[in-house]
This record gives sequence, C-alpha cells and structure tokens, in this order.
Amino acid sequence: MNINIPRGTKDILPGEVEKWQIIEEKAKEVCARFNYKEIRTPMFEHTDLFQRGVGDSTDIVQKEMYTFTDRGDRSLTLRPEGTASVARSYVENKMFGFAQQPVKLYYIGQMFRYERPQAGRYRQFVQFGVEAMGSSDPTIDAEVMGLAMTVYQELGLKKLRLVLNTLGDSDSRKTHKEALINHFEPRIEEFCSDCQNRLKKNPLRILDCKKDRNHELMKSAPSILEHLNEESKAYFEQVKASLTEMGIEYVIDPTLVRGLDYYNHTAFEIMSEADGFGAITTLSGGGRYNGLVEDLGGPSTPSIGFAMSLERLLLALEAEGISLDTEEDLDCYLVTLGDEAKLKSVSILNQLRSAGIRSDKDYLDKKMKAQFKAADRLKSKFVAILGEEELQNGIVAVKNMETGEQKEISIENLSAFIKQGL
Repeated sequence: MNINIPRGTKDILPGEVEKWQIIEEKAKEVCARFNYKEIRTPMFEHTDLFQRGVGDSTDIVQKEMYTFTDRGDRSLTLRPEGTASVARSYVENKMFGFAQQPVKLYYIGQMFRYERPQAGRYRQFVQFGVEAMGSSDPTIDAEVMGLAMTVYQELGLKKLRLVLNTLGDSDSRKTHKEALINHFEPRIEEFCSDCQNRLKKNPLRILDCKKDRNHELMKSAPSILEHLNEESKAYFEQVKASLTEMGIEYVIDPTLVRGLDYYNHTAFEIMSEADGFGAITTLSGGGRYNGLVEDLGGPSTPSIGFAMSLERLLLALEAEGISLDTEEDLDCYLVTLGDEAKLKSVSILNQLRSAGIRSDKDYLDKKMKAQFKAADRLKSKFVAILGEEELQNGIVAVKNMETGEQKEISIENLSAFIKQGL
C-alpha cells in the first residue's frame, strides 16, 4: 500500500531546500540590522486565542483552521498565522515590562490553513513575520514596511508594488462601519451568505469578498478615507511622509482591506508585478493592530507587523528569472584503496570535518575511477588519495581538481594544507 503526502503539503528536497535556507538567512540578517529579535512560539495554541485574536468573522476562523480536541478535552488549533501567538506570548511573558521598548520581534515558522491548494498556496506553509509592539510612532510603521521591502530587494526582486491604506482609529472605523451598513443593507440579499453574516459584525470584510467582488455596490462603497477624523488623517500623512523620506515608493488603495479583525490605522500589501506571476499578486501584507494585546488581557499596546509567505517569494523570484546561488561545493573528497585505507579514512574524515572542511568519501566500495567521478559530481575542490603505499608512509596524495597539481602531504598536515588551499 502506497502512502502519499497529504493534499496541500509538499516535500522540500535537497537542491531546493538550499533556496529556503538562503531566504531564511537573508530575513534573519535583515532583522538583525533593524534590531529585531527572533521569537519561537508553539505550533498549536488554545483555539480561543485565534477566535479572539484573529476574529470570529474571518474566513480563517470560520473555514480554515485545523482544530482538534486533545485527551484532556481541550480545544487546540494548529496556528494559522503568527501575530496572535506573538501577542499571547507578549502578554504571558510580560514583555511590556522589558526595559527596551518597543519590543521588536520576528518569527519564521510553519502555519496551517485548510484552503484550496494552488500555486504558492498550501495547507502547510511557511511565514516570515515581524511584530513591533509598544509604539504608536508612525515612523515605525514605515520601518516595518521598509524591512519587508529590504528583504525582497536584497534577494533581487525589482517588480514590486507597495500598496497602502489606512483603516483609521476606532472612531473613524465606527463612522465608516455605519456608512457601510447603510450602503449594503438595502441590497444585502444579493450578496453571498458570508457577506450577509458580516453585515452587522464586520461590514469592512464585505469589501474583501472574493465571490461578490464585481458587484456594482462594491465600486460605490463608502471609502474609509472619507470618514477619517483629523487625528487619523494626521497619522496617515506622517506614515506617508516617512516612506517618502526613506525613498520607498507606494500607491494608495482605499479598497485595501486586511482580512483579520485586529487591524486599525496603517494597512499595506506588497505585490509582485512580474509577468506571469499569476492572478493572486500579493506577496505579503500587514498593518497596525493597536487593540490586540489589550483584547488578550494585556495593557494597551500599539503594535504593527507583517507576514510574508516564503512559498510566494520563491514564485516571485522564479517569475523574475532570479536564481539563488545554492552551490555548496565539497572541499575535499577522500578516495580510498584497500580495507586498511578504508578504516583509516574514518579518522582522516573526522580530522577534516573537525577543522571545518566540507568532506566526504565513498561508502559503496566503488573502484578508484568511480570514486573520482563521484568527486567530480560533488564538485570537490581537492581529492585526497589514500592507498596501501600512502598509508605505510603516513601520507596522502592530494590533487587540486582545478589546476590538476598533485602533492604528497602527511596525514597530520592534511587539514592545514586543504585550508590553506581553500
């Protein structure tokens, strides 16, 4: 009986996994420059966390979560996103008391959503995300967007578009919510059942509906920009000015709605404009969520963050024809002839590896010619040959595969010779 991989998941094999490592290292390196520290949260949490933190009216909570009951009859959920878990950890570990504020965190981890698999979208996927918690300064909004753009640009992406909007403060959202209800309510029966359910709970989510996106009322819906109070307008202007000061181009889209309930003020997405990237162009998205920490039992904590899909980043790199350098050539391949040489090779390999030299040898009793072919396939810079005669004299014959030059080196000095040659 064959057991296949579950739908919506994928194996990442050698040759491909190196691309992921390059991306992850770039993200970590950029975060270090921006002074963000890594946080690692559990892969599953109490279901209540996501119901409260993400929002009951969202597709994630209503349709996409992997939820199960454990042996203690507790409802647990595989994390569908990272922000709620980070906020929970922020409250539980009293990070609001840290001397250094705001608390600037990043994560790289697997998330789980039960949705229809398609290019760049899986049921198990990897997100890189950033959260800056404890500051209401508009310049940190620009910093977070700048961090995301830096990761993309330093990996080589050029065809990017930063789309920006504001959702306003709570008063502005309340006024906008009333305007949306008045706008949609007379004809709400023309919309899908999800939109009908969202009308009173969170009418802003109607604007994010995929089924009814072409309905005529969508185009004439009241814009949040028309309902901003003076404080919200001033905040948005400072965010835009900060982006301009950083030399980051952006476009304003008043219809941009983030899919989670905890957002307010700044909302943004970064899109790929590469030819052939596909209908879904979003690479990452985020925004400000000033009420989430308080909703989870912590103090009032203004915060902002984003999450990017590594799967979609890889697709964008492919669409722009950018190949990541994943070549990791071997430093030294050890060719052995005879049983005694084979036994001695164990300690020689240990010596090389302890010295930080990437090295390997044959484990299939191949002939000498086949061992050299293996060294070629692995693009080994040096080949060290150990036969009975070399073993008796305490030496190895070392060949530089680039120049063809060959020297006899004592076994004790092999590591130093290879390191000098590298």
